[in-house]
Amino acid sequence: MCGFMDWIMRCLTEKLYFCTLLKLFDMNKLLIFASLLLLTATLSAQTRPAKGKSPQPAIQDVGKQNGKTRGNPIADGIGLTDPHIFIHDGRAYLFATHDFAPDNSNYLMKDWWVWTSGDLLHWKLASYVKPEDTFLGKPFNDCWATFGVFRNNQWYFYFSAGQNEIGVVTAPTVEGPWTDPLGKPLIAKGLTPTQQRDPDVLLDDDGEAYMVYGTFNYFIVRLNPDMISLAEQPRPIIIDRRFGPYGEGKTDDKPSLHKRNGKYYLSWCGFYAMADNVYGPYAYRGAIFDPDKIAPELKTEEYAFDRHGNIFTFNNQWYYAFNDFSSPGRSHHFRDACITYLHYLDNGDIAPAVLDTIGVGQYDAQQKVEAENYFKAVSATQNECPDGFAVSVSDGSILAYPNVRNMPENAAVTFRYASLNRNGAAIEVYDRYPDGELLGTCQAPETKSRNIFCTASCQLKNRAGMNSIVLVFRGKGAEILRLDSFSFN
Repeated sequence: MCGFMDWIMRCLTEKLYFCTLLKLFDMNKLLIFASLLLLTATLSAQTRPAKGKSPQPAIQDVGKQNGKTRGNPIADGIGLTDPHIFIHDGRAYLFATHDFAPDNSNYLMKDWWVWTSGDLLHWKLASYVKPEDTFLGKPFNDCWATFGVFRNNQWYFYFSAGQNEIGVVTAPTVEGPWTDPLGKPLIAKGLTPTQQRDPDVLLDDDGEAYMVYGTFNYFIVRLNPDMISLAEQPRPIIIDRRFGPYGEGKTDDKPSLHKRNGKYYLSWCGFYAMADNVYGPYAYRGAIFDPDKIAPELKTEEYAFDRHGNIFTFNNQWYYAFNDFSSPGRSHHFRDACITYLHYLDNGDIAPAVLDTIGVGQYDAQQKVEAENYFKAVSATQNECPDGFAVSVSDGSILAYPNVRNMPENAAVTFRYASLNRNGAAIEVYDRYPDGELLGTCQAPETKSRNIFCTASCQLKNRAGMNSIVLVFRGKGAEILRLDSFSFN
């Protein structure tokens, strides 16, 4: 402080940089001005991450950075990675590891994170889980991949204690406090012949809970109802073809399980297999990503490498959350996380996902909006169509598309649809809610085929800028139309 003030006084005395200020301010005012400069410099130094220090989120809401709503990555440059999302009571809970610093030369993770969101766009940090709160009992640099679920009126947070042990902590809320009910690993070192890490838990329709884990060789085990003990010996998972980012013969780490329409899906790093039974055997089906469907800003030479995470459903929509290291300043040891929509072919296969920077939960009126990329759907289903997917709707069906940016005032909207309904249908456009302000109604006559698509347009009465659009469909019949897309002009 004294040295800084001496420098200011020297500059004043020698009439160097502050000679003009001397003419405008008396000495007391100038000293106050200099103190404010010092305070600003001090605060700036305190908030700037030092080399080797973890860049903690500067704001609680990482959905907005630099005054703009982000898309992908969802939290840029803070080391949020290995995302696994669990949906509970209308909210998303993201359980993540924490790459410690941009200059990591290896995996350095000193704690775990829990984030939460109601719209998959704006994320808030709910709590940390520290290794000191687990059976480890002390600081630890290998806080590897994790997952959490809500059951028995509490949260269960399963974590990798390095490569060879899996533990569990519990809490009444995701804010904590997190405690270790066992005081020892749930999956003890040496229990199975694989790297015992990267747990994922499936809560099945019949009430059973299953954990999968492992590296290259996966194991599955049913948990007891208490969720903190094993109901059986872990079993190896059989896959008819092993393929992944390393090529033929190998899968990867971080297996994940989900279930859809009675089929079980085992996924790893953007590749997946299917089975009729949770224990398998699993039949390899393909890759989730196609490099031609990845935006240039998110494309890497190793487009499939390390893109592991989990597949989840929210508001009648499917998503994939996964790692990303495509942004400048990222590496294999300092990564981000992304989320994209996931759609299923009529035979149950996963269609190649589109990965772009706008992400999920928001839209751009300057681009065509694919109908299947809704944020919320009521009484609607997705179906294959010649150009990809369309959404089948009936009377009273609702599709919600929040956060549509760049809309011109009183925009014209054009819907691309197909209809076998003799009387056609009406598409009502509302502001924010199904019972909100009616912005316009578009009549959609019959097209005489589910695969013959036509367009219908109408004028809206909307404000310029950001709008949240809700579509409500009116008509008679079990299926009144199939909506392919819509656009504004």
